[in-house]
Amino acid sequence: MTRLTNYRRLVSVLLVSILALILQFVFKLPQYAQLTITILGSFIALLMLIDMVKTLRSGKFGVDLLAITAVIATLAVSEYWAAMIVLLMLTGGDALEDYAANKANSELKSLIENSPSAAHLVTDQTIKDVNVDAVKIGDRLLVKPGELIPVDGTVTEGHITIDEASLTGESRPVNKQVGDHLMSGAVNGENSFIMIADKTADNSQYQNIIRLVKQAEAQPAHFVRLADRYAVPFTLAAYLIAGIAWYLSNDPVRFAEVLVVASPCPLILAAPIALVSGMSRGSRNGIIVKSGTIIEKLAKAKTFAFDKTGTITKGHLVVDHVFGTNGFTPDEVLQMAAGAEQQSSHILARSLVAAIPDKIPTAEDVKETTAEGVSATINHQLVKVGKASFVSDQPIKKIDKTTVYVSVNGTYIGYVSFSDELRPEAHSVMRQLHQLGVKQIIMISGDRLPIAQQIADQVGIDQVYAEKLPKEKIAVLNQLETKDRPVCMVGDGVNDAPSLATADVGIAMGAHGSTAASESADAVVLKDDLSLVGKAVSISKETMNVARQSVLIGILICLILMLIASFGVIPAIIGALFQEVVDTVTILWALRARIDRSDKPSSNSQTKRKDAVRV
Repeated sequence: MTRLTNYRRLVSVLLVSILALILQFVFKLPQYAQLTITILGSFIALLMLIDMVKTLRSGKFGVDLLAITAVIATLAVSEYWAAMIVLLMLTGGDALEDYAANKANSELKSLIENSPSAAHLVTDQTIKDVNVDAVKIGDRLLVKPGELIPVDGTVTEGHITIDEASLTGESRPVNKQVGDHLMSGAVNGENSFIMIADKTADNSQYQNIIRLVKQAEAQPAHFVRLADRYAVPFTLAAYLIAGIAWYLSNDPVRFAEVLVVASPCPLILAAPIALVSGMSRGSRNGIIVKSGTIIEKLAKAKTFAFDKTGTITKGHLVVDHVFGTNGFTPDEVLQMAAGAEQQSSHILARSLVAAIPDKIPTAEDVKETTAEGVSATINHQLVKVGKASFVSDQPIKKIDKTTVYVSVNGTYIGYVSFSDELRPEAHSVMRQLHQLGVKQIIMISGDRLPIAQQIADQVGIDQVYAEKLPKEKIAVLNQLETKDRPVCMVGDGVNDAPSLATADVGIAMGAHGSTAASESADAVVLKDDLSLVGKAVSISKETMNVARQSVLIGILICLILMLIASFGVIPAIIGALFQEVVDTVTILWALRARIDRSDKPSSNSQTKRKDAVRV
């Protein structure tokens, strides 16, 4: 409604301008032209005054006050054409703000416009077209060449190439084969294939991203309020210069001439346009930032906290050792562990299943306990897989590796250990964050201290907090002093969700990260690339610099014009035209935040996601 009203006001001002021009120059009736402009100007000024009062009631400063005063002053001294130009600036500026914001946010909105809507359901050798919302978990679906993948799933037949650019920003096609995971919204290549639906449409990757997009559009930008603070001294300065000019010249026209060039556009347009542009730039690089507030906090971040597994490490663990005891062989221990974990999306579960894909026993009554483990019934026996304290009350010798312990009916039967590897970009990311002004980098992990400390030493992390449950991770973040804030938390799992919500800025590694982590985070990295965390900070700093520059440049130009106008050398109508120049300069400067200057988008085709991660 606001956008529609802004366009209608602009159209109304344009039509009245045309009518006034015809009356003035065609019919030679300047008095009627002045009357027409005066009536419209007074009406628009009244509407703007009402809007400004609403703005003041919401706790913000009404930066349109200068423009309203300029319209009234110019009408009062019969400079009605100058008043008309100011009105064109105001209504045109509002309409331009809508256009610029829409243009800057086009990459985000395209996600919604291209949302999958239909699927080809394969049943009893027949194919039936259904709405994507009707797809159930386990349904077999046919995806034809060039079509969008309707829901998250797994390839069961065919060797294909898909385009995931709309999801991850990765421009290169990605090869998929039987057993590989698929994300909804990706575009199929030249070959048809069969897939199994792993999730419903509402829980699939594309809908999750759309929810993030809607949040990004709905969240107001905090920096707009900072711009309103600039408005107070700027408005007082404008009134002071105009008042002194009137007093010294004893000419009320001088007052109007000064206010005409006092454009509030740098305050009401430049900052929000720059922030939306920065959000758009992040989206193009595989980073969804939910609000302009997050841009500002990222730019000022003093502390970064990282989860370990799946964040600093690749999270692609492989089984490296299996130990059996109490009458169970290593093969039997591995089978029990894989059977209990086969329905989980935990990274360890995927590794267990990958170790014995053809010998996994059937599990029933599967229950997952966050940050602890999984229990299930296998062959009428209660099997628990997870932490030592979770699987059995018996004392168990712990292994200094990433390990899951296994019990049957409460009796400890052995363990499975895993090996992981660092992300190759991890060390350079830590170095980059320090170079960008981050004072300290910490790791908060649920893993054991020796393992966490070894990883931290390798990548250059300053401090380690190990063996922390979700509540304890929150405590670590809350105990940080004010001088160490804003603090950013980077994680990817269900157990990271509370920490991401607690931190000043939560960043979810969304390529593999859980839904809970992504929805509780303030920013989501869509590609499996940790370097995008550093890029997010870099983009935020550059965006805030552009926002401040656009505001200050506009204010400086206006102050210079006001001082010149105070000597009576800029007629009101010329001053009104100068105001349009100021508006154009500040808006174009703000849109620079959309430009990728030194960024080199990283290349990484790993875009598989998981629903939950335990550390």
